[in-house]
Amino acid sequence: MNQPPFEVADIIRAHGKQFIKKNRSWLTWLHLRVLFAIEHCRTAALGGHLDQCSQCGHQAISFNSCRSRHCPKCQTNAREKWLAKRGTELLPVKYVHVVFTIPHELSWLALQNKKVVYDLLFRASSRTLLEIAADPKHLGAEIGFLSVLHTWGQNLQAHPHVHCVIPSGGLSTDHQRWIHPRYPFFLPVKVLSRVFRGKFVAGLRRAFRYGKLRFPGILKPLTEEKAFHAFLRLLYRNDWVVYAKRPFGGPQHVLQYLARYTHRVAISNHRIVNVADGKVTFRWKDYAHGSKQRLMTVTADEFLRRFLLHVLPRRFVRIRFCGFLANRSRRALLPLCRQLLAADRLLPSATQTASATSSCAWLCPHCGGGMALIEKLTAQQIRWKSVGLESLPDTS
Repeated sequence: MNQPPFEVADIIRAHGKQFIKKNRSWLTWLHLRVLFAIEHCRTAALGGHLDQCSQCGHQAISFNSCRSRHCPKCQTNAREKWLAKRGTELLPVKYVHVVFTIPHELSWLALQNKKVVYDLLFRASSRTLLEIAADPKHLGAEIGFLSVLHTWGQNLQAHPHVHCVIPSGGLSTDHQRWIHPRYPFFLPVKVLSRVFRGKFVAGLRRAFRYGKLRFPGILKPLTEEKAFHAFLRLLYRNDWVVYAKRPFGGPQHVLQYLARYTHRVAISNHRIVNVADGKVTFRWKDYAHGSKQRLMTVTADEFLRRFLLHVLPRRFVRIRFCGFLANRSRRALLPLCRQLLAADRLLPSATQTASATSSCAWLCPHCGGGMALIEKLTAQQIRWKSVGLESLPDTS
C-alpha cells in the first residue's frame, strides 16, 4: 500500500501542543501518553535497530514503533501475529457476523464511564448470544465466538458497538454432535435486539445501585434516582440495532475478514486527505445514504478531540472470546468440535498464510531478501550514527 500523504502524527506535531494547552481541563495522562506515542512513533526519539539483509548484506537503521493500540501505524504487525494464532482455531464451517450497537442516547454516559459501559456492552451482547443460541426454539446449542469493541463511527463521533464473529452452529448440550442452524440468518435479529436491550438496561440499573456510574457536567441531573430510571425508560421506546450478516464463507475467508475488524483504530492514515490552514479533511462512508464516500473538514482541534474520544481505559481488553472459544474451554472443546465435524486437521492455507506474513519484519530494498535485526540502538546511538560516529567521542 502506498505511503499516505498525511498522518495523524503530522496533525499532532503541528497542533498537539496548542490543543493540549486549550484542553488541559479534561485531558488525562492517558490521553497525553497516546498523543506522545503517536507523535514519536517510528522516529529516532524511541530508538531503533540496525538490520542487515541475509542475502546481499545491505544494512539499514529502522526506528522503533510506539506499539500503542491507538496508533494507526502500529497495528499491522500486531494483527498478523494475532491472526497467526487464530489460524489454529478455525473450524471448517461457515461463519456469521453479528453487530450489537447501543443507542446514541447512551453515548455521553459511555464516554464518562468507559470501563463500566464498554464492559457491560461485552457482557450483555455475549450473554444474549449464548442464551438465544441455547434455546431449543432457535438453535439449541452451545456456541463459541469472538467479540471486538469499536467505539467510533465513520465521522469519528462516539458510536460504541461490538462485532461478533461466530462459527455457524454449535455443540449439543451433551457434546455428542454438532448442530447446524435451522435459519439462513443463524439467529432471529429481533429476538437478539430485545434480549440485548433488556440485559444492558438491567446492567445499568445494577451499576447505578452500586454507585459505579459517574455523572459529571450535563449528566449531573441523572444522579437523582427518579431521573435516572426515567432516562432508562426512554431507552425502551425504540428497538436497538442488532445487525446480522448471512454466513459469509469457510475458514479460508475468515482470517481476511477478521483483519478488517480486530486491530483497527478510530481512523487510518489513508483516510486523511488534507491538512492545511488549521483544518483536517478526511474521507468517511455515509451509511445513511447508500455507503457513499464523502469528505468531511473539521478544525485540527476538533479532529484531535474526536480522535481522543476513543482512547480506551488502561488494560481494557477489547477482543474477547466466549462460549467454547473462551480461554477456559478452548483447549478441550475445539478438538471435540473438529472431531464432530469430521475435520481432524485445519486447512493448511489458513495457518500457513498467517504465519508466513509474520516471519520477516521487512524486505531488503535492493535484492528483496529478508532483513534481520543485528543490533538494538538507543535514541542517542542513532544520533551518533547519523553523523558518522560509532560511539560517543572521547573528550577527556
